[in-house]
Amino acid sequence: MKSISSIFLSINLCSTLCIPTVLPTAIASAQTTATRPDPDIRKIVSMIDSARIEATIRKLVSFGTRNSLSTQTDPNRGIGAARDWLYTEFKRIADDSNGNMKVEIQKWNQPPGPRVPQTTPFSNVVATLSGGQGSDNGRMLVVSGHFDSMPTSPTDGVSDAPGANDDASGTAAVLEMARVMSKYKFRIPIVFMAVSGEEQGLIGATHFAEEAKKANLRIDAMFTNDIIGNSTGGNGVHDDKTVRVFAEGVPSDETAAQATSRRSVGGENDSASRQLARYIKEAAGTYVPKFKVQVIYRRDRYLRGGDHIPFLENGYAAVRFTEPNENYDHQHQNVRTVNGTVFGDLPEFVDFPYITQVARVNTAALASIASAPEAPRQTGIVTARLTNDTDLRWNPSTETDIAGYEIVWRDTDESYWTHSKFVGNVTTFTMKGLSKDNYFFGVRAVDKHGHKSIVSYPRPGR
Repeated sequence: MKSISSIFLSINLCSTLCIPTVLPTAIASAQTTATRPDPDIRKIVSMIDSARIEATIRKLVSFGTRNSLSTQTDPNRGIGAARDWLYTEFKRIADDSNGNMKVEIQKWNQPPGPRVPQTTPFSNVVATLSGGQGSDNGRMLVVSGHFDSMPTSPTDGVSDAPGANDDASGTAAVLEMARVMSKYKFRIPIVFMAVSGEEQGLIGATHFAEEAKKANLRIDAMFTNDIIGNSTGGNGVHDDKTVRVFAEGVPSDETAAQATSRRSVGGENDSASRQLARYIKEAAGTYVPKFKVQVIYRRDRYLRGGDHIPFLENGYAAVRFTEPNENYDHQHQNVRTVNGTVFGDLPEFVDFPYITQVARVNTAALASIASAPEAPRQTGIVTARLTNDTDLRWNPSTETDIAGYEIVWRDTDESYWTHSKFVGNVTTFTMKGLSKDNYFFGVRAVDKHGHKSIVSYPRPGR
């Protein structure tokens, strides 16, 4: 299996679109075609184990502090001990994966910065599950949690910083996903990653994303799980059946030319990250139906940031999973009791079954994307004629098991795809009677087993 640093983009994008062929009339009343559940994905989702997630969180808390500036030589305390334990756990999973998984520690020296007083060794623990059919086109997925923690001060490497929710919860979810998915062979590789330095300014995620960009890695989707363990907020609201997924609209790396095109036709709500969030919501509806994905049309919360942001800034589709109601008494606080109020990120404030459900949503979406063909490339709306129809075109897939393509659409004031039509194994289609001025459209690939790709949003072109 190739290492992360050696997986390179191998397919050149076509710079022009072919002339469309007009095909039979689209049915305006067609409803969205339901995704056919995959029994293997259903089984994988069901295998996520709450007891294992709880055990991982308690073990990470036992290191006292996991601040990135804490000791790296003490075998029982600090960021170094936590890193080594995570490596051992991922390695145990890899050793039982029939050769499907490889684990490495990504190391570098971080120069001084606002939250790094002096040059300091940093590291990420990275486990890569190899791909099967279709993996040679370079696509891959990344899911992460950050294993570092902090007390009140991000540069305090001495005080206890249990970090049960922020972010042992996300790290435990990622470790458990790796365990249940490691026995299966998916179409493309999946990287399960525990990163450090999040509290110092997204350092670990930034290092990975920048290295991936330099290597021209094709990361189709990146999930970060950060603060996914508290089902009761500081506002007193208890909600153990919802997770927020933050997805930015206008891409962080948008060029001036892309901005001009977007402004001319709309599309502020149709970035690659928004399509990813819609896909996650759809996958959750199929495999975790009693758990709600609340898509938040923002990059992140006010005054906060997460490890998806460096991926966004490097041009990758990325989203953040977070609980719906946060309790700030249990985030970034020294452990203490004041007037009967307990402060600190302790495991007694974590809802382990809730984390399990969030992990199941992640797993359902990851497995669905990893089983599906890639989204159509060079998808476009033909603007060569004034018409009340909509002419769509896209490049043919290079994958061998394509059954065809599905066109999806919605009213311009709707948030999610509400209608769809399977149009067969073609690369052009005319939606008769549906004006491109009145609807938003998308195209996705469907394989012979019914797996659907993420939707590709078309751009105008002649």
